[in-house]
Amino acid sequence: MRIYRVTDPEFKPYGRVLEGYDVRHFIAALEKGTPLPDGVEYVPDDPVLSSLPEAKMFGTAVFGGMPVQFGWCNGHNTKLNCLEYHRDSEIQLGTEDFILLLAKEEELESGMLDTSKVRAFLAPAGIPLEVYATTLHYAPCHTDKAKGFRVMIVLPKGTNTEKPEITPVSLEDRLLWACNKWLIAHPESNEAKAGAFIGLTGKNIDIASEI
Repeated sequence: MRIYRVTDPEFKPYGRVLEGYDVRHFIAALEKGTPLPDGVEYVPDDPVLSSLPEAKMFGTAVFGGMPVQFGWCNGHNTKLNCLEYHRDSEIQLGTEDFILLLAKEEELESGMLDTSKVRAFLAPAGIPLEVYATTLHYAPCHTDKAKGFRVMIVLPKGTNTEKPEITPVSLEDRLLWACNKWLIAHPESNEAKAGAFIGLTGKNIDIASEI
């Protein structure tokens, strides 16, 4: 599988690099204050990150004044497993290089997506990214097993928390997995076994041999 860089023109439909922001304190807080599990762990809202002096300015500027949360996704991973989307962009910032497996919401057909449409992008350490709301994404992948990944995740407040109670009236309602989180799973994933909508067909991509 070819791995592009987020600075390549191929990334433009999926997101963009955010320039001009001082992210050193975010990086330091991630490195010193968050774990590096063998698997993947996600925390939607981390009080240490949220309390940094830079957090208010950064969140207000990037999300235009909307209430936001500063969380993280850390660990080790090389597989696709699932894809998700939100109604808003997601900001990501890694302490190490990491790889994103991405597709486009417009490529969904009745909630289904062939994994051959997924593209891989390497994000350099210390570079903040905006992943567009229309971009299907999920857990980062590491580039170095010894280092894993620590990635700050900035989203509108409440995203990825408890699923709201709704009566499904559309296909998309069946994809709702958490607050502001619509998810499609590969049949091999743990999420599928837990009842997530199975919408990924084809190979469950594993980039272990490419890194």
